[in-house]
Amino acid sequence: MGGNPLLGVLFHWIGGFSSASFYVPYKRIQRWSWEVFWLAGGLFSWAIAPWVFAALRTEDLLGVLSSAPRETLAWCWFWGAMWGFGGLTFGLTMRYLGLSLGMAVALGLTTVIGTMGPPIFHGTIGEIAAKSSGQLTLLGILITLVGIVVVARAGSAKEQDLGGQASEGVAEFDLRKGLLIAVFSGCMSGCFAWGLDAGQAIRDLTLAAGTDPLSQGLPVLCVVLAGGLTTNLLWCAYLIGKNRSFGQFFGAVSDPENGGPAPLLANWLLAALGGTLWYGQFFFYTMGESQMGRFGFSSWTLHMASIILFSTLWGFALKEWKGASRRTRTLVWTGIALLVGATVVIGIGNMIEAATVTAG
Repeated sequence: MGGNPLLGVLFHWIGGFSSASFYVPYKRIQRWSWEVFWLAGGLFSWAIAPWVFAALRTEDLLGVLSSAPRETLAWCWFWGAMWGFGGLTFGLTMRYLGLSLGMAVALGLTTVIGTMGPPIFHGTIGEIAAKSSGQLTLLGILITLVGIVVVARAGSAKEQDLGGQASEGVAEFDLRKGLLIAVFSGCMSGCFAWGLDAGQAIRDLTLAAGTDPLSQGLPVLCVVLAGGLTTNLLWCAYLIGKNRSFGQFFGAVSDPENGGPAPLLANWLLAALGGTLWYGQFFFYTMGESQMGRFGFSSWTLHMASIILFSTLWGFALKEWKGASRRTRTLVWTGIALLVGATVVIGIGNMIEAATVTAG
């Protein structure tokens, strides 16, 4: 398996920026309940964008998926559905543990499970660890975990600087409940990488059909994201029924006491933009993964590092760190430096392995 790891890292950075940016349009949506705008944007994220881009950039999409082994399709869908549970419970992790501890536990577990799970499952982790290139890549993964913890600590320090509450000061702080939810969320969120890994037969079929290798992962996304759509659709449908908010999709007044109906066209356009940006993270993820060669498992670490990196930079752009102390700013920039350094180390490890394969 060849590729250009440097190009792969660049694609992962673009994907991370896309993921970090998707919530910016969502913040401008007015007078829609959470379940309404989440599902409206999700229709573009999990249903419309995956099929449109896969149809445009791959060959015989329907033929490839219809000829894929049923077991492959089932596993891709299953892992996507499990990933959906992780996303839905991530907010509860922050609620019971606070930003610092919650992010460190949930994102740390997501990174480890999503990255290390596939090679351990396939029995290749020993072979990877025995090579200098593999050891360098594993070092980069470790640096990423340290960077996540440092950024999480900086977030906690920022809340304290600005007079907010963090860690034990969280209003609903519950260590036992919070850790259980964080472990669940972290484990489930890492399942997305398992879903992509399970789709190798689909990638082989689309390549055989003449698809450019850069786009080989797009048909897999259609199936994995269908699983995520299932989980989120069921939960949002429950909330819509409970809150009687279905009419908001079509302009019904959500809160008569605080204004008229929502700006329907603007809300749908913002939901479409945010949802498509969210999908963009995995559009570029699959391209990046296609370039990482035999160490493609490291793509999940690059993905997580890039998301946290650009999310933090967006925070500075939106002045969320205004008023934070010099010590806190130093801490967050240290975390950012670690995450950038981690992507460089992982990229070098992959480049060494790619050069070894080419020479061999």
